[in-house]
Amino acid sequence: MRTLGLVLLAVTPLLAQSPLPSAVVPEMEKVLKDNIVAFWYPKTLDRKYGGYTLNHGPSGEWKGDAPKMIVTQARMVWLFARLARAGYGDRAQMLQAADHGYKFLMTKMWDPAHGGFYWGVDATGNRKERPKKNMYGQSFALYALSEFAMASGRSDVLARATELFQLFERKSHDSVHGGYREQFNPDWTPTPPGEPGSMGVDSSVKLMNTHLHLLESITTFYRASQLPLARERLLELITIESNTVFRKDIGSCSDQYKLDWTPILQGNGARASYGHDLENIWLLVDAAAAAHIPVAPYLDLFRHSFAYSMKYGWDAKDGGFWYWGPFGRPATALTKSWWVQSEALVSALTMYKLTSDPQYWDVFLKTWAFVKQHQIDWKSGEWWSDVDAGLRPSGGKANEWKAGYHNGRAMIECIALLKGPLKGITPQ
Repeated sequence: MRTLGLVLLAVTPLLAQSPLPSAVVPEMEKVLKDNIVAFWYPKTLDRKYGGYTLNHGPSGEWKGDAPKMIVTQARMVWLFARLARAGYGDRAQMLQAADHGYKFLMTKMWDPAHGGFYWGVDATGNRKERPKKNMYGQSFALYALSEFAMASGRSDVLARATELFQLFERKSHDSVHGGYREQFNPDWTPTPPGEPGSMGVDSSVKLMNTHLHLLESITTFYRASQLPLARERLLELITIESNTVFRKDIGSCSDQYKLDWTPILQGNGARASYGHDLENIWLLVDAAAAAHIPVAPYLDLFRHSFAYSMKYGWDAKDGGFWYWGPFGRPATALTKSWWVQSEALVSALTMYKLTSDPQYWDVFLKTWAFVKQHQIDWKSGEWWSDVDAGLRPSGGKANEWKAGYHNGRAMIECIALLKGPLKGITPQ
């Protein structure tokens, strides 16, 4: 698109000195092994209570016992399982680290009476401090169980993943409007209208964000199970994430919807989240590959979406993407989050691999240059949570919302793309 070409003029000087993909691979492998994995393993394995200790300050210092939330506990299971399957680190150690977290999920966070996972427990796992069910958290549990099943080959883990998927079908899937209802009491009855849930909205709202992560989890579950119903739900989610949540007149996704998918374009529903839009591109490509459907019909949408994030969210001066901004105007949240840069790397590289358009390669390289110089903490390990407009880093390294999932996954996915064919992404 002309818009994208114009926006990317700021990064085209990189073309004259662009390194080959093979030169970037060793850098990313080093970051994955020495900066990311070395931070999370083995020190975050909670040998006393089980699960993972995710409460580390800016220098990686341990800040003491803290509550455990399903989202990040599951993300760490996923990370260690994915590392094992991808061949990074000692396979037996990575599988043991994943199993360590899996046992905590199933013995401390699984609801034996009603099924599904509590949103949060205390550090010991014995006190169910936040017992309600939210599909954002349930989705990450399915993602973790499915990946662990593939990495380990364990039929018992796949059986638990299948049980969870079938629970989604009975309790959450919206057979009338499509997608999933999101916020529930412990017994899976919807929470009262007007009561804010774990993701800040009540049970009358559906989120693009939640359905984005359901897309990734059911993609992985279908790969693990080959269950026909999982493919049916995957195709449904592909439609939602490529059509329903994409505002064609704007060029960006919006996040909040009524149950019948009427958009709520006010408050937080009236802004673009560049990281989610970019993540959506490559997760749709991956979902299409898993479902064995052509990705070409979606390319125009991907170009349009990427162009919007470039026009309003790209920092042409230092590289990288800002957090969010109002529709049709430049970003106002001028922070660069670790997870946004992670998803931008995979998205830009995916677009380059699909199109061979060097402009996407330039975005990838300049984002990677920013990450290496400013987002990665080379001294204490891991990535800074945030970098402000003055290039000042801040934030803890691990907490209820920060684990090794976004950047760990980005390195694994980017390395695989860089080692693959120059053009075209084939089904996995």
